[in-house]
Amino acid sequence: MADNTPPVTTTTTEGQPGVQVLLDERELRTVYTNAYRIHTATEEVVVDLGFNMPNPNQQGGQAQLLFKVTDRVIMSYSNAKRLAMSLSQLVKRYEQQFGEIPTQPGQRK
Repeated sequence: MADNTPPVTTTTTEGQPGVQVLLDERELRTVYTNAYRIHTATEEVVVDLGFNMPNPNQQGGQAQLLFKVTDRVIMSYSNAKRLAMSLSQLVKRYEQQFGEIPTQPGQRK
């Protein structure tokens, strides 16, 4: 969260200098999430982030899981697509280096 973060300069496909992006992280918050929910509208994608945990106010004998939503991200479909592509590339590189990531809890390879 330093104020002296160096600017990020992008380049075009022709190698010409692009736009210089300055990062302002003064209001940055870090959150941890182990669960998400996605819902959509005509123009936007809504991602709720939070925690799966045992329900502390459980009624009856059946086990219940509580999804406690802590943060919501609303973005355009084009931004959601770019994010999905970036995350896909990131996970692919990680799995190439460390092996396949299990998608179900308790799965180990």
